[in-house]
Amino acid sequence: MKVIRLKQPGEWETFETERPSSVLLDGEALLKVKKIGVCGTDLHAFKGQQPFFNYPRILGHELAVEVVAIADDVTNVSVGDKCSVEPYYNDIVGQAVRRGKTNCGEHLQVLGVHVDGGMQEYFVYPAKFLHSTTSLSDDQLAMIEPLAIGCHAVDRADIKEDDIVLVIGVGPIGLGSIQFAQLKGARVIAMDIDDAKLKQCQEITKVKDTINALGDVEAELNLLLNGDLPTVILDATGSPKSMMNTFKYAAAGGTIVFIGLFMGDVVFHDPSFHKKELTLKASRAAMGEDFRRIIKLIEAGKIDATSFITHRIKFDDVPTEFEKLYEKKDLIKAIIEL
Repeated sequence: MKVIRLKQPGEWETFETERPSSVLLDGEALLKVKKIGVCGTDLHAFKGQQPFFNYPRILGHELAVEVVAIADDVTNVSVGDKCSVEPYYNDIVGQAVRRGKTNCGEHLQVLGVHVDGGMQEYFVYPAKFLHSTTSLSDDQLAMIEPLAIGCHAVDRADIKEDDIVLVIGVGPIGLGSIQFAQLKGARVIAMDIDDAKLKQCQEITKVKDTINALGDVEAELNLLLNGDLPTVILDATGSPKSMMNTFKYAAAGGTIVFIGLFMGDVVFHDPSFHKKELTLKASRAAMGEDFRRIIKLIEAGKIDATSFITHRIKFDDVPTEFEKLYEKKDLIKAIIEL
C-alpha cells in the first residue's frame, strides 16, 4: 500500500509498505481510507508551525473510511460500514479521562499529530472510535471531525437563546461554530479580515451580520447592537492579536472561548478582566457524542457540511499539489481523494 509522510517541514516522502494484517487484536478494525480533509493543523505542520508536533509524521485526521476487517469482539461496526473516525484517544487513563473529559486527557493522542494518521491507504484503529452511517457520503464523513470541533466549542460556551455570539474567523471551524450557535437560537455575528470569506460565510450559513476585523470593531459592534456587546465570543483564528482583542469586545459577564491556538502567551489587562467578570475557556478537540450528534443533524438536514469543500487533491498528487493550497484565496476546505 502507498503511504505519504511529512518527512520534515516542507518535505514529503512517498513509499510503499505492506498492508496491515486482517488478523487483529481485540477491539481493532482494519480501515480503508476513502477521503481526508486538510486541516489547519496539517497546513501548520507543513510550515513547521504546529505545536505538540514531531517529524516525520503521516498527517490526516479528518477521515472517511470503510471497514475492511474487524476483531471477533467488535460489535459497534461491521465489515463494509462507512465511518467517520474520532481521531483522539487516551492510551493511559488519567485524571481528566476519569472525570469524563476524554478530549483533553493528559495522555491524549491525536491521529496525524502525535501518532501517524490517515495519509495511507489502510490502517488499524480501535473500533470504538468509529462512527458509522448508512446514508452519508464520504465527503460528509470527512467533514464530521472539523464540525465536531465547532460543536464542542459551542457546548463549552453554554450558549442560550438570548445570547449575542461573535464568531471570529470564518474558516471551516468558524463556519461550523456559527451553524451550531444558530441551532441554539442565538443571534450570531461573523467577523474576519477577509470580505470575500465573509461573503462566503453568509452564503453558507445565512448569517445576517458580519464585521471586517480590520475596521473599527468596537464602533461597529456598538452601532450594530445599539450599545450592547457580544455575550459570547468564539475565536477560531489562532491569531494572538485577534484572541487578545476579544477581551475588549466581550460584554460584562460574558464568555470567551478560544478554539484556535498559537505558539505563545495570551496577555490581557487583569483589572478590565475582573471588572467585567469574564469567563475565559479553551476548547480542545471534541467528544464521541459530538460525532454521533452531528451525523444525526446532517442526516436531518440541519447542518450543511459539503458546501465547505472548495478544493480537491488526488492522493498521489499530495507531494506536488499540497503547497499550492496556500495560494488559494478562496480555500475553505480541501479534500484529499483516494
